[in-house]
Amino acid sequence: MFDYETLRIIWWAILVFLICGFAVLDGFDLGIGLLLPFLGKTDDERRVMLNTVGPTWEGSQTWLVTLGGISFGAWSLVYATLFSGLYTGMLVLLFGLFLRPVGFDYRSKLANPRWRSAWDWALFAGGAVPAVVLSLAAGNLIIGLPFKLDADLRSIYTGGFWELFQPFALLCVIVGVSLLCLHGAVFLHWRTEAALAQRARCVILWSSLIFTASFIAAGLWIAFGVDGYRITSVIDTGHIANPLAKTVEKTSGLWLANYGHYPVLLVSPVLAIVGAWLVILLSAKRYLGSAFLMSSLVVISVIVTAGGSLFPFIIPSSIAPSSSLTVWDASASRYTLHLLFFATVVLMPIVLAYTLWVYRVMRGKITVDDIQKNQHVLY
Repeated sequence: MFDYETLRIIWWAILVFLICGFAVLDGFDLGIGLLLPFLGKTDDERRVMLNTVGPTWEGSQTWLVTLGGISFGAWSLVYATLFSGLYTGMLVLLFGLFLRPVGFDYRSKLANPRWRSAWDWALFAGGAVPAVVLSLAAGNLIIGLPFKLDADLRSIYTGGFWELFQPFALLCVIVGVSLLCLHGAVFLHWRTEAALAQRARCVILWSSLIFTASFIAAGLWIAFGVDGYRITSVIDTGHIANPLAKTVEKTSGLWLANYGHYPVLLVSPVLAIVGAWLVILLSAKRYLGSAFLMSSLVVISVIVTAGGSLFPFIIPSSIAPSSSLTVWDASASRYTLHLLFFATVVLMPIVLAYTLWVYRVMRGKITVDDIQKNQHVLY
């Protein structure tokens, strides 16, 4: 049906789509977790915050599981390199995510204020840890991970967990955390009322400012202070390729080369910056659904900006550039990609339709009165 080159591009696009799906749908859940101990001034307000995402947060988190499964099937070398090299970081991420289900289920079981406060901070950690770890991972992918492939294509990772905390990666953490706070605050402004909604509106303003400034700073850093990568040898995009058979150039500014070759990519960073300001305007005018749609587009634009800059690289290697994994040499076989493609074509529309149906059924505002009338039913 498709040639091998086209299939590889399709599966790269599916990979980006799944990352965007997770970031948009679970992003505001994580953002609300980040804001929970600070934005909710009373126990009822914090319960309102939790119940805005209560019916959907579990389904949103499964996008991350799907992303891991697709990586295993379609990008096995990427999966092996990333999950083995960043093993400690992945464990920290998982333990952070573990706090969310127990936090949601146990927080309101007892009326004791100390009990509930402890679980509020656990839910904060359940939002903060994934936000920080995933932002660190994104920053380090742009810099390049310290790994190399041996003759048998086994990945040898030479870095450590604390080496992930590089200055550029920490800037990416500011970008990621402020973006999730913005996304979560927009959702809260849309789904809540009264004082809580007004405080969410204030968060929209300062988180948008921090995101815009840090995103522009990261772009300038990439342009002038981060080495990019470029394939300098001929690579056959239509056949199975050995990652070690290519040669790769590494020098400053190369991550911007794709914007010269494909000017349409400039739409993504521009939309990320302009969209963040439009979110403020739409929220102020109380076009709350449109504001949430715009914040979702900002999240997508940031991911597409990073993916478009890296393409065709998926995991660059900082110590052995020729070991870098790309779209052309890190994919599964053509048969496997075809098989997975047909399964995705059948199942993905069902997942999307069900997701849209759930959000339609669960639409509407959550209020303090709802919480007080349903003390033993809601989170």
